[in-house]
Amino acid sequence: MTARNASSDLEVWIDQDLCTGDGICAQYAPEVFELDIDGLAYVKPPAAYGREAELLTAPGATAPVPLPLLRDVIESAKDCPGECIHVRRAADKAEVYGPDAVADPADVS
Repeated sequence: MTARNASSDLEVWIDQDLCTGDGICAQYAPEVFELDIDGLAYVKPPAAYGREAELLTAPGATAPVPLPLLRDVIESAKDCPGECIHVRRAADKAEVYGPDAVADPADVS
């Protein structure tokens, strides 16, 4: 599985109202996060056919979490100074990593 393959189980989104523009997320997982011209971080979907993916700038936009980058995305959520990165199950929208996590991350399969 390559970094472009996404887990259908988890998705990530950023609350730009809380984003500090620190860029830690983009350092951990540049395939998933990127700072835009406004200085805030946004998610982007997996790149298609070798092309760069466009940022998803709509409020609450989500992107699938590439399985090989799951650990990096989780670390981004843990280390984010703005506590604005949310990782949730796609099926039921329950947050499993981030400031509103409802489950023990060790229980996530």
